[in-house]
Amino acid sequence: MSISANSLTNGNTEFRDEEFTALDLEASPGLRLALASLQTQAQELSRLVTATVDAMARPRESLSPHSAAFAAIAARTVPRWHFAMLNDTERNDALIVALERRIPAGAHVLDIGTGTGLLAMAAARAGAGRVITCEENPLLAEIARQIIAEHGMSDVITVVNKRSTHLVMGTDLERPVDVLISEIVDCGLIGEGLLPTMRHARTHLLAPGGVLIPGAARVYGQLIHSEVADGLNRVGNAGGFDVSLMNTASTRGHFPVRLHTWPHEILSGPVELLDFDLLADPLEAGSRVIPVPVTAGGSATALVAWFELDLGSGVVLRNSPDNVGSHWMQALIPFDKPVPVSPGDRLDVELHWTDYTLSAR
Repeated sequence: MSISANSLTNGNTEFRDEEFTALDLEASPGLRLALASLQTQAQELSRLVTATVDAMARPRESLSPHSAAFAAIAARTVPRWHFAMLNDTERNDALIVALERRIPAGAHVLDIGTGTGLLAMAAARAGAGRVITCEENPLLAEIARQIIAEHGMSDVITVVNKRSTHLVMGTDLERPVDVLISEIVDCGLIGEGLLPTMRHARTHLLAPGGVLIPGAARVYGQLIHSEVADGLNRVGNAGGFDVSLMNTASTRGHFPVRLHTWPHEILSGPVELLDFDLLADPLEAGSRVIPVPVTAGGSATALVAWFELDLGSGVVLRNSPDNVGSHWMQALIPFDKPVPVSPGDRLDVELHWTDYTLSAR
């Protein structure tokens, strides 16, 4: 099968980048923006295909792990936060302690989202008899496979290059597992797909009565005023010109901020926003109105949110604003517009969540 930079295929449908080279100038401004977004995406796909074809055309030795071509591919395909995460000793220690306390001797374990294989190896060291660990990124899966081999654990741990939702019972897994591990959380808990992953895994991959790590999670938040943090994702005037149309490209829902690095005022105490029993709750998208008691006057621009991950046996991980050593930032959930508040007020915040995003009104 040949790959062309000018032809992107999906099943039996073919998309050609020249179809996106000109906008329909007679269309409405909104439609032209939508068409331009498709054109931008098509151009990025074309660049990626071109880079892939060029790399495949070179001699194999030119694509060594020390080559510029390999470095460019790795930079595009492996998010940089993996390094900060692996250097987060609080996170690593908490997860390893939880595994040591909760994995029964000889247990059949599934680790979802292996990365470097760290948790799979920790599970094997904690006494698991068999560990299957899955990773959809082929480069990360191979990195994990080689690290596991270097530690002499390949006879216990098998790396499967698939999403957990594509695992096949009887092929990838011998049977439903006794313990299921998955640390796929972002700053706002749900941004990496924790909810749909757990919905599927607990039904199709975990044995009845099995151990789920984490078993529960909560999201907390408080009102803040911060023009600087708000300006990370919203603009009005620049240099005397109205450039607010740029807001059509702003992030919809929560995005990461390291709160202590930005000037801000806290306008309320922490309140619980969400509480998930990952083993029993529906874990579907939803909304709720949360009354937030106001403690200071000002103009509320957002909720700042963080998670508390219950790993069981008394082990908890959190990325609250005071935990400045955590590699996880906090989640900023911006309001559509600033809301004036006074001490003693109660602000009713309508929180919405999907499988991947948090938003508030």
